Amino acid sequence: AGVHSGDSCAVFPPQLVTHGQYAAMRAIAARLARALGVVGPMNVQFAVQDGQVFVLEVNPRASRTLPFLEKATGLALTAAATRAMLGESFAAQGIAEAALPARCFVKAPVFPFRRFPASDSLLGPEMKSTGEVMGVGASFGEAFARAQLGTGQGLPVAGTAFLSVHDRDKPDLLPIARQLGVLGFALLATMGTAAALRARGLACETVAKVGEGSPHVAERILAGGVQLVINTPLGAASRYDERPIRQAATSMDVPCITTLAGARAAVDGIRALREGLGVPQSLQALHAAAAIRPRGRAARG
Repeated sequence: AGVHSGDSCAVFPPQLVTHGQYAAMRAIAARLARALGVVGPMNVQFAVQDGQVFVLEVNPRASRTLPFLEKATGLALTAAATRAMLGESFAAQGIAEAALPARCFVKAPVFPFRRFPASDSLLGPEMKSTGEVMGVGASFGEAFARAQLGTGQGLPVAGTAFLSVHDRDKPDLLPIARQLGVLGFALLATMGTAAALRARGLACETVAKVGEGSPHVAERILAGGVQLVINTPLGAASRYDERPIRQAATSMDVPCITTLAGARAAVDGIRALREGLGVPQSLQALHAAAAIRPRGRAARG
């Protein structure tokens, strides 16, 4: 069923869609609004697979994304939508289409796992987050790193990364593991994942699974020997077997990432941290600077 949208990160402007896909989403959303007769806020969830845009669901209401976009753009979207519902057109309100911002904005969920150490940090269709933060940066990596700092956990810049993914994810793990190695991380993995990495020429230490010898991976984490965990189980058995790994990471305040998309974002964030974050600016200063910048900037993918 995937991960609940409330537990996912949101990024603006969009970073992983092409110009064509972005234009298609805008056109589809406009057609849906007209066909459904919606005046005011409307939330559309899209998915892109093999280059094709799909509509997952449409909700004639505001969503948790709206306040994030208001902060990112500096536009009073809620007020504009409310006035439109009362009969005042955007033209009458003096609202025109705005260019995409030059900086990147990332909304990240805040989880309560440290307060509930017996809970499982594995994400799924049930929402587990209890708050949100926003990071701003000149790049996605910087914005993501700042967002993670805002959650109170942050990202490591050195140490050992433990990797354990199911077979379907092993091919896509390779570039992530390679980038972690370039960033100076030592790689630690269970037997199957370690074999897949070594077959592609990556140096990797093997560690026992929980229940298959000692010291096993949870013990290594509890001993302070792991600074980052990437774990993507598949199926009820592996979710149960690998739960002690995630609980150990939670108890040691070690970032535990359970999706490859999250792992890719973490690598970008770690790289930004190592390069050094820029001087933080208030949203008011950012929006004031944007107001005097020439318009006409194209959408980026």
